[in-house]
Amino acid sequence: MIVRDRPSGLKMFLLLRGSILPKILPSLVATTLIAVLVTVSHGDLFALKITLTTIPFSLIGLPIAIFLGFRNTAAYDRFWEGRKLWGELVLRTRNLSRQCCSLIADKQPATAPLGLADVRVRMVFRAIAFAHALRLLLRDEAEVHEFEGLLVAAELAGIRQASNPPDYLMKKMGEDLALCLREKRIDSCLASNVDATLSGMCAAAASCERIKSTPIPFSYTLLLHRTAYLYCFLLPFGLVDSVGFMTPFVVAIVAYTFFGLDALGDEIEEPFGVDANDLPLNAICRAIEINLRESLGDVNLPKPLTASNYCLT
Repeated sequence: MIVRDRPSGLKMFLLLRGSILPKILPSLVATTLIAVLVTVSHGDLFALKITLTTIPFSLIGLPIAIFLGFRNTAAYDRFWEGRKLWGELVLRTRNLSRQCCSLIADKQPATAPLGLADVRVRMVFRAIAFAHALRLLLRDEAEVHEFEGLLVAAELAGIRQASNPPDYLMKKMGEDLALCLREKRIDSCLASNVDATLSGMCAAAASCERIKSTPIPFSYTLLLHRTAYLYCFLLPFGLVDSVGFMTPFVVAIVAYTFFGLDALGDEIEEPFGVDANDLPLNAICRAIEINLRESLGDVNLPKPLTASNYCLT
C-alpha cells in the first residue's frame, strides 16, 4: 500500500512509485505510435483513405467509461471488504488475548515467560500464528519462520502438512478451550464468549478466502479490455481530420485514462497480493503480534513495519 501525502505541482506528473503507468507503458507507447503513423499518413492506409468521424467514438466512449467505472467500483469494494475483514481480525485477536488472560483461571497472571506450556500463553501465541498463516495462505507463500516460537513442536509439524493452516490452528484453539472446560478453569458461559471470538476469527478468514477464490467474472473483464483497446487503436482515424498534428497527444491522454482504469481494476481486484496498491498484510500481522505480545508483558517486542520508498507491504 502506498503511504504518502498527496504530491503537488510538477511532482504529481513525475511520480512513478504507486503509479499505474509502468504497467500500461507498453500499450500506451504502441497506441501513441499508431496515432503518430496515422497522423503522418493523414489516415491513408495503402492509398485507401479511412474516414471516421468522432460520432461513433462519442457513442462508444461513454459506455466504456461507465462500465470501467462500474468495474473499478466492484474491484474497490473487494479491496475495502478485505481491509474491513483484517480490521475485524485485529479486533478479535485483541479480544481473545484479553479473554484468555482474564477469564481462564490460574494461580498466577498470564505472562510471556511462562512459555507455551501455559494454555493461556499458548492460545495467545497461536492467535499470532493464525494471522501469519492466513496471510501466507492468501498470498500463496510458503512458511518463512513466522511460526517459530509461536507453536509447540507438534503443531509446527502439523501446520506444514495442513491444506488450510488457519483452520488447523482454529481446531487446536478449540481443543485447548475444551481442555480448560474439562479442568474447570473457565465457566461454560464464559467459554461460549471465547468460542464466539474464535468463530469470528474463522468467519473473517473464510471471507478473505472467498474474496481470493472468487474473482470478477473473466468474460466481463475481457469484454471491457478488448473494447478499450480497440477504441484507443481506432481513435486516431476519427481525430486526424479534425485535430491534425495534436492527434497523438489526445490519443495518449485518452489511452492513459482507459488503460490505467483497466489495469487499476485488475490490481485492486485481488487485494491480498504484494503489489504497491495491495493491502499491507505484513504490517497488519506485525501490529497484531506487537499487541498480543504486549498483552502478555513481553518486553522483546518486534518493531512496527514502516513504509519503504512510500510502500507499506
